[in-house]
Amino acid sequence: MSERLQPGDVAPAFTLPDADGTEVSLADHKGRKVIVYFYPAALTPGCTKQACDFTDNLQLLAGAGYDVIGISPDKPEKLAKFRDKESLKVTLLADPDKKVLESYGAFGEKKLYGKTVVGVIRSTVIVDEEGKVERALYNVKATGHVAKIIKDLGI
Repeated sequence: MSERLQPGDVAPAFTLPDADGTEVSLADHKGRKVIVYFYPAALTPGCTKQACDFTDNLQLLAGAGYDVIGISPDKPEKLAKFRDKESLKVTLLADPDKKVLESYGAFGEKKLYGKTVVGVIRSTVIVDEEGKVERALYNVKATGHVAKIIKDLGI
């Protein structure tokens, strides 16, 4: 099981394909704060709710200096379907080999309906302008999570 990140840690670098297959790196966002959120699967109810919440609040977050990136183990083709079906504006990245999920502590054992399973741990990591972890939130709920982030960040 991967280690969870702590505030002050250097956020692991990554370069992953987006829904169109274009490579996106964390380094592309240097100088801006980045909300990196990890979700189990595109086109599922909870993940759709969370992605729509981020999209609905994207202007507010961007105005406060935050970029938003969603990462799941889905392939770019599925992310494109997800983006188009739900009119999503957030950057969605594909991590099918789960290397980035693991490096952020967002893949491992979790409880699902009372059973212990291995999978994506719904998580959000907020990275500051210097590439350091500002906040690391694990086992977050899909519903209400974006509102809580906005409140916690004082936006």
